Amino acid sequence: METLKEKIIAKSRELGIDKIGFTSGDPFLELAEPLQRQRDEGRNSGFEPKDILSRVYVEKLFPEVKSIIAIALAYPTKILAEIPKDEKRGMLARASWGVDYHFILQEKMAQLIAFIEEEGKKCGENWHLKPQVDTGNLVDVAVAQRAGLGFVGRNGLLITEEFGSFVYLGEIVTNISFEEDEPGEFGCGTCERCVTACPTKAILPVGLDAKKCLSYQTQTKGFMPVEYRKKIRNVIYGCDICQLVCPYNQGKDFHFHPEMEPKVEEVAPKLKPLLTMSNKEFKAQFSHLAGFWRGKKPWQRNAIIALANLNDRTSLPDLYAQLDDQRPVIRGTAAWAIGQLGRKEAEKALEILTNYSEKETDEEAKKEFLAAIEKLSKKS
Repeated sequence: METLKEKIIAKSRELGIDKIGFTSGDPFLELAEPLQRQRDEGRNSGFEPKDILSRVYVEKLFPEVKSIIAIALAYPTKILAEIPKDEKRGMLARASWGVDYHFILQEKMAQLIAFIEEEGKKCGENWHLKPQVDTGNLVDVAVAQRAGLGFVGRNGLLITEEFGSFVYLGEIVTNISFEEDEPGEFGCGTCERCVTACPTKAILPVGLDAKKCLSYQTQTKGFMPVEYRKKIRNVIYGCDICQLVCPYNQGKDFHFHPEMEPKVEEVAPKLKPLLTMSNKEFKAQFSHLAGFWRGKKPWQRNAIIALANLNDRTSLPDLYAQLDDQRPVIRGTAAWAIGQLGRKEAEKALEILTNYSEKETDEEAKKEFLAAIEKLSKKS
């Protein structure tokens, strides 16, 4: 006779869930010390839940927990359409391609929960199930590893045998008891390609320094520290470098879910139009993407940086116009970019920057103006 677990696995395949595993609701005691150390050493991004115990003890989230069902969905790594070479474009990291993965995971888990609840009604059971994506308290990769979906790699991402690390993760906490799957075992061996390739050396022996991670840096709302600006190249949201160099990810590209398919104008947008995009336009073009949640300002700041990194001197008129922006971060970042691009018209750039710097009232922005003026003065 087919067990409930077997029925759930079969249903998950029917629903398009690419991988599923089961583990207990026992505490994740092994996380307590690393999470505390990360906080004590200031390596947190600030996006994490503040209550560490709620990340370790599942019963704080769900007092009657007995099991956790972990799921994974594989996402594409290549854009199938050709990217036009009409003008300079930015790039979004692959985890922000297609419809926001939170919505996709939530829908899949809701369908799976409905199936399980229906099975419970058939046998008179009062089963409770609570879904979570990465905005919840549980550490997704730790749950997934313990449920046998894969192992947590040196870069802190879950690596699966079939799909590499290009997977979205979700969990369902429940009061149903299931037979546990075998946990994944660490499979990086002596490989440190991700450590070596990380431009900011954010991957440490003790874990990730989230503040150094370029994915984090692209999502901040203030001035991006100068040392990170050239390192983001033309990426305006996220970072894929540690994944792209991973041996487990070579040749991995899965197009199982139509809603995840990247559209060129969404994931490789033209940079100059981004600078003057209204809130309404920004929402219309990008609101369904995972990267939309941080708002327009980080994208525009990063677009300015990307134009400088791509050495697009045709964007200088657009950058001069940004010096009138009401937001200090945009004004100051535009000044920095002008300092990078304006050497061939240094006299004009210096005059404009000097005039604006004299009326700049924000201290951080003013520093950017003065640094750009100094740079161009040396060139001229």
